[in-house]
This record gives sequence, C-alpha cells and structure tokens, in this order.
Amino acid sequence: MGLTKILITVKTYPSLSATYGELVCTAGFLEDGTWIRLYPVPFRKLKKEEKYKKYQWVELDIVKNDKDFRPESFRPATIDTPIALLETIDTKGNWFKRKQFALKKVYTDIKKLIAEAHDRKVCTSLAVFKPAKVSDFKVEKVSSVWDKKKVDQLKALNDQGNLFDMEELPFEIVEKLPYKFSYVIEDVNGVSSTMMIEDWEIGQLYRNTLAAAEGNEAIAVEKVKEKYFNYFALQKDLHLYLGTTKAFHYRSKNPFMIIGTFTPDKEIQTSLF
Repeated sequence: MGLTKILITVKTYPSLSATYGELVCTAGFLEDGTWIRLYPVPFRKLKKEEKYKKYQWVELDIVKNDKDFRPESFRPATIDTPIALLETIDTKGNWFKRKQFALKKVYTDIKKLIAEAHDRKVCTSLAVFKPAKVSDFKVEKVSSVWDKKKVDQLKALNDQGNLFDMEELPFEIVEKLPYKFSYVIEDVNGVSSTMMIEDWEIGQLYRNTLAAAEGNEAIAVEKVKEKYFNYFALQKDLHLYLGTTKAFHYRSKNPFMIIGTFTPDKEIQTSLF
C-alpha cells in the first residue's frame, strides 16, 4: 500500500504476545473514510516523537498483514518503519470534523453487522455502532497477573534486543488490569449484547483513579463506572468503535468487542412547527 495517511481513532489496552512482545492494536480511518487496522505496533517502545494520539493523523509506509485474513488489517512495512505525526483533529463544533469520519457509516442492527463479519466475501471486522440503549455496565474481577509463560517469552525477546528498538532499558511490562469492564447494550431491534471494553483509555482511567484512591479498588471501579455509564452512556451521544479478534472472528456467535468510544454531546432536534 506504501506511504499512507491514517487518522488514529483506536488504541487498545496493551496485550502480551509470545511472538511480538507487548502490543497495542491501533485502528483508524484512511483519507477516504474506510477503516484500517495496524497490527502489530509496539506502541510503548516507539520513540517519543512517534507516539501518536487519538484523532491524530499519522503517515507511514504500510503493507497488508499477510498473517491476518481480515481485509482491514495492515502492518508497518518493517519493524523500524518511521511514523510521521501530523495534525490532530479537534472537538470544535461538537466534534464536527471527527464526525465526518466516525459517522460516515454507522451500524444500528447487531445481527446485520455479525452477518457481515461471518460472510467470508465481506468479512467486516471494524465498525462504528450506535446502540439504541445501554442498559448496564458490568464489572468482572479477573486475575491481576499476566500469564507467566508469556511474560517469560516477552523477557526473552527483550533480552535479545533484536525485535524492536528500545526507548529505555529495562522495559517494564504494563500492569494487567484486574477487572473486565463491559457494556450491556440493545440494538435498534431490541437485541441485547454484552460486549467487553478493550479501550486504552478505560485501562488508563482505572490505573489513574486507583493511584488517586491510594490503592482502593472499589473507589477506582466506581469512578470508571461513573464515567463510562453515568456520563458516556446516559449523558452523551454514545457511539462504539467495534472490532473483532482474528482467533474468534468466524468462531464466535458475536466476535465483536468494544475497542473505543465516540462521545460528542447529544444534539437536540428542534421542530420547525
């Protein structure tokens, strides 16, 4: 595909890969408004001048990820492909400029979206979804420790020093979140779905509030719920960025998870009469 401009809209919370180390799934829009996924990207190991923000245009040389059948999946051309940071799109006019990309194609029927994902001729794996209702915000306690085998493999990769250039040594693995956060949503037809939220921001919010609460997990969890349910779901015009995982794209009844939120203010429609 060559040198390409991408508007970054999605960064997932870091995960561990036995092959690539600690990785972030990045996604966004091309200049024509179509979705694109960049994977693998060792975001926390990028040089400072290459660490992009959400809603920032970047430019880099990319190629199709031949290890991923999903049509939107690309990767940097090489492990040291430079990433040029360009302008950032602001939120003026109730996110007007961002809406030109994010709201170009919005799904409201979850069964239709899943059918597109499972159709091998279409294979949709990234989408913007507008829930008719968010009925609940679920919190599930999980292990706070990464899988030891993956950690050992990552440390071995780090010691080799030949996969990614290190910004600093030693490289510390990001903390694993001890909770899973999910929305329970209904689509335009009243079909209910529970979807896990894998957004970088929800993980960072939990970690920041946990530190502010001096390690009190109950307070941190409540703060996350306040923002994502009481504020985003109930007060904002919430749209969800959805994405599939390669492993479960065809195997799961609903392969989508929430990889980001789009939260402009609600716009009140006024009658002309």
